[in-house]
Amino acid sequence: MSGTVEADVVKKREEYSGSPAPFAFFLALFLVFLALAILSFPSPGMEPQEYMLSALFGVVALVSVMFLPATVAINKEWEEAIVLRFGKFQRLVGPGFFFKWPIAESFLKQDKRIITLDVARQEVMTKDNISVSVDAVVFMKVVDTKDSLVNIQNLWNSVMKYAQTTMRDVVGNVELDELLARRDEIADRIEKIVEKETREWGVDITSVNLQNVELPEDMKRVIARQAEAEREKRAVIIKSEGELTAAENLERAVKQMSNRALYLRTLSSLEDISYDQSNTIVFAIPMDMVKGEILGLSAFAGANKAAKTVQRQKKERGKG
Repeated sequence: MSGTVEADVVKKREEYSGSPAPFAFFLALFLVFLALAILSFPSPGMEPQEYMLSALFGVVALVSVMFLPATVAINKEWEEAIVLRFGKFQRLVGPGFFFKWPIAESFLKQDKRIITLDVARQEVMTKDNISVSVDAVVFMKVVDTKDSLVNIQNLWNSVMKYAQTTMRDVVGNVELDELLARRDEIADRIEKIVEKETREWGVDITSVNLQNVELPEDMKRVIARQAEAEREKRAVIIKSEGELTAAENLERAVKQMSNRALYLRTLSSLEDISYDQSNTIVFAIPMDMVKGEILGLSAFAGANKAAKTVQRQKKERGKG
């Protein structure tokens, strides 16, 4: 693995190595013909025809110095370029100065920074026949300058169009609930498909994110009603579970409490709710709770009545 990396580094250095031969050649040509023009310049009083050779040397020197700027080009830190010699790929050049032969060589630059592409909003029909509007953003970076310039025309537009088509296909094969609940998974699926296709274009898809999923108004109302019904369902379930728990606790309390304790608990509850004198409280008491008290009072009333009868009979006998 390390050998492969080192080979790639050496290869890139060889591609980046730009010889200053073009600049040196035209500079030397300028100096040589300038010197020849000066040396062949005729003395005063000579015929005009004798100036022709000196003028020719001077023209060649001028043309040579005019070609000097065309032999030098500059790439910014985030740029790479390919050099074409008579239309055929020659070498790759990186940031900074590089040299090329005028007329015979040309170059094409490529931006190596991460590029953000906005995928326009699309009307898509989901698998369950619901129309939604979806847009996305694609983050990409050029990793192979030669492929990005040679294998594809208008790289950025091509990637955006392909991402747009892929987004329509992927969203069209999922249902609305899955689209809303698993947005990241769907975006990853789109990223893998786009990256597989664009690998030959010399780009790396960093990530794909679904930004907005717009629903029709009637579908928004349906989802709102569904959410409200779901909340009501949970509230009813929680309330019923609370009532069931309270009933079980009351049943255990009743089993542990005697009749008298239950009666005292009832009286205590009545005391708690009887603070307001304006309220009239009507309550029912089970007979088994006061059965003993009623029987005792009945027996006491019977005994009292018998005692009064005996006393009355004694008084009548005494008078007789």
